[in-house]
Amino acid sequence: MVAKLTKGFWPKTARIILRNRILILCLVAGITIFLAIQWENMRFSNSQANLLPDDHPINLEYQEFLDQFGEEGNAVVFAIRDSALFTPQNFNRWNKLSKQLEAFPEVDFVLSTDNLKELVKDTVEQKFVMRPLIEETPDSRAEVNRITQHLFNELPFYENLIYNKESGTIRTVMYLDKDIVNTSVRKDFILQDLSRLIETFEEDTNLDVRISGMPYVRTMNSQNIIDEIGKFILAALGVTSLIFFFFFRSFRATFISMCVVIIGVMWAFGVLGLLQYEITVLTALIPPLIIVIGIPNCIFLINKYQQEVKKHGNQALSLQRVISKIGNATLMTNITTASGFATFIITDSKLLKEFGIVASINIIGIFILSLLIIPIVYSFLSLPKTRHLKHLNKRWIDAFVNWMENIVRNRRIAVYIISICLLVVSIIGIYQINISGSPIEDMPKKAEFFKDIRFFENEFDGIMPVEIVVDTKNPKGVMKPATLRRMDQFGEVIAEIPELSPSLSVVNLVKYSKQAFYNGIPKYYQLPTSQENTFIMDVARKSSDESNLLDSFVDSTGQVARMTTYMRDVKTSRMEQIEERLLENITKIFPEERYSVYMTGSALLFLKGTKYLVKNLVMSLALAIGLIALFMAYLFRSFRMIVISLISNLLPLIVTAGIMGFIGVPIKPSTILVFSIAFGISVDDTIHFLAKYRQELESKKWQIKKSVYAALRETGVSMFYTSIVLFFGFSVFIISNFGGTVALGALVSATLLFAMLANLILLPSLLLSLEKSIANKKTLKEPQIDILPQDEEND
Repeated sequence: MVAKLTKGFWPKTARIILRNRILILCLVAGITIFLAIQWENMRFSNSQANLLPDDHPINLEYQEFLDQFGEEGNAVVFAIRDSALFTPQNFNRWNKLSKQLEAFPEVDFVLSTDNLKELVKDTVEQKFVMRPLIEETPDSRAEVNRITQHLFNELPFYENLIYNKESGTIRTVMYLDKDIVNTSVRKDFILQDLSRLIETFEEDTNLDVRISGMPYVRTMNSQNIIDEIGKFILAALGVTSLIFFFFFRSFRATFISMCVVIIGVMWAFGVLGLLQYEITVLTALIPPLIIVIGIPNCIFLINKYQQEVKKHGNQALSLQRVISKIGNATLMTNITTASGFATFIITDSKLLKEFGIVASINIIGIFILSLLIIPIVYSFLSLPKTRHLKHLNKRWIDAFVNWMENIVRNRRIAVYIISICLLVVSIIGIYQINISGSPIEDMPKKAEFFKDIRFFENEFDGIMPVEIVVDTKNPKGVMKPATLRRMDQFGEVIAEIPELSPSLSVVNLVKYSKQAFYNGIPKYYQLPTSQENTFIMDVARKSSDESNLLDSFVDSTGQVARMTTYMRDVKTSRMEQIEERLLENITKIFPEERYSVYMTGSALLFLKGTKYLVKNLVMSLALAIGLIALFMAYLFRSFRMIVISLISNLLPLIVTAGIMGFIGVPIKPSTILVFSIAFGISVDDTIHFLAKYRQELESKKWQIKKSVYAALRETGVSMFYTSIVLFFGFSVFIISNFGGTVALGALVSATLLFAMLANLILLPSLLLSLEKSIANKKTLKEPQIDILPQDEEND
């Protein structure tokens, strides 16, 4: 039925395209101009990637925390580890830098040696007051030493916040206005004003300032993504055009193909702007992906055009047959590729959903562009010269096809043994794969800001915040001695974990109050006893300055407190162990009937998001496999054909997964994409081969061997060309500075190479081995849709 309805569709489409050439070109130009106008709506992501859906319980807890205490990731930290800092000139210049930072409207406040306050007891009025650490500008080395020694030895409240006693590192903490943290204002301030200010300071002092904090890291990381988009597009264009020219030896064909994919890239950016999606580390990959996926379309169309010209030399007939014969095959392969990307749409992750929508739309877009532009442009040009057709008879291509045919004819048992061995070894490798939930693992290792991350991990135990929220279920319950003791006990558990920094909470402030009550003697930096608590609280209640300090640690009702610690960049398995240990101690220390305690923070949010994403992507891959299996069933009406086609396409995915396990590449948001992308693309070759095979079966009276070898010779060259283009096209991602993008490029390239060999060797071998079962005229006599019509000899 479908075959009858679609029988005249492609010849009719060919006539419409070739009779309305000028109109179609004007229409393409109009759409391109319209989408180019949408570029002004493009914007780069300024917020941290949230891999969880908005209504996920973990996300709801995090939002509740932000509502109570405000943005957690608004601190930018500066540090210097150099004894030269403690000269009067450099020390005063460091303090001046703090004043300069605080003068910016984007900055909420700055905590540094310049404005550091010391909590002391006013013995006359019996209250606590905040006294400046530096009352007069020091003008000698002795005065600077006195200040720093007092800070290091007598103010433990500021340890790991402002200083590292062991290394002598001094730190300044700048808190950005919470309203600008997730906006472009933050980016402009950090890249322009802040960078210029730090450069000037380093020139004046010859000191190396280390900078970190989540706002800074996110800004520098985003800038790297922006810088790489242009690099990827140029690299993809360069590599694919060189390979294309190497195969076709025609500047004209290469130029036409480059024009098609460049327009495709313009459309990709336009769709991003039209839908008003942010450019993220994923959507930034779409323009070069369109180039890599678009070139095979050009290869199939131009190769077919040149074959037709060589056969009969009639340009009009050649162009008509290019559209009518290759159009449907190319449409089907592009639909399967788009389906691989479209499966991301079913995930609950906004990041992946947007990537899937834009990628699938633009894959269909590049198909339409190539189908319209290439025949129309060639219709205005003269016939290809003889030298442009020489590539159709290259000896090395014949040698490659002969080699494949020889293996399929004579080495099928060896093919199966090797395939089974690869399967077994790969399954062993799969069991060694780890999941990575680190938000900084994929960041460029050679970048200065990444080196600074490692510096702060060594000096201050990390930059990724983990928050523990303690709800006492009673107003003013936080300041009760029992609650403070439990929080102090939990703080000791945190301190015992080497990957976590000492916690900062209201407990530290109460300890500091006791130290101040006892005239600043450091040994009294501890929680007050029940008896001491009465006197200290009386003094504290009279001290308005101290109540302002409480705002950072306790909510306005006094019922909810936060404990903040920072985590190093650790493996996911270790992160999960830390989380399990903390949760176990929360249950022990805080009885459920009296306290409600949960953990949150961007570090845990990313870990949970990654695990959630992996689960969703496994589902999307399963859906892609299911959809393509249904598509095969629709085309071939044979269960065995479905099994054969899935075997030849799933084996490369399993081999790649095994390689990931053996070489230590973890499953993470970037690498999990490999499987859906590679499966969607590699199945194209299967469709081309099986479609040609079915066609040969009909023309050769169901002679299996002749049909398989004919299909192998007919489609082998095009499959080889396109696979090589795809291999080198995806390889351009290896030049990225981001570990995830490098892994994505390398793994997709390897998978597609394995897929090419599987489709050219394993697939025909399976067809020959099962020839009696699949050579059933009833199952293949009336195909559902004619995707690759016969050559003229069989017309």
